[in-house]
Amino acid sequence: MERFDLAPAEWNIMECLWERAPQTGRELTEQLEASMGWSRSTTLTLLRRMVGKGVVKCDTEGAKNTFSPAVRREDAALAETETFLDRVYQGSLSMMVSAMTRRQAISKEEIDELYELLRQMEEGTK
Repeated sequence: MERFDLAPAEWNIMECLWERAPQTGRELTEQLEASMGWSRSTTLTLLRRMVGKGVVKCDTEGAKNTFSPAVRREDAALAETETFLDRVYQGSLSMMVSAMTRRQAISKEEIDELYELLRQMEEGTK
């Protein structure tokens, strides 16, 4: 799995792009100024960094740059989850689930969903 190492601020930009793409630099800067209070230079700096990382595509049309996500939300979320799992739980999904279920109540519906996922995984490995 490719690692994207998105900073929290970069996730904000990705959410905007996953919601609607492509967007011009002006559209993104206006949107993020309104929602996050960011300056134009902050947004454009982050966009340049993200293009360099390969997570955002920049197309130049005339004098305008348009930006779109280069990775799917699902792929970025999976990579982030794997990074978190490795960093916090030494890659152990069972340690994470154990810790989460000890801290908060889990509903019968969630337990049933987990059983179903495990059953499907078990059938897939046979």
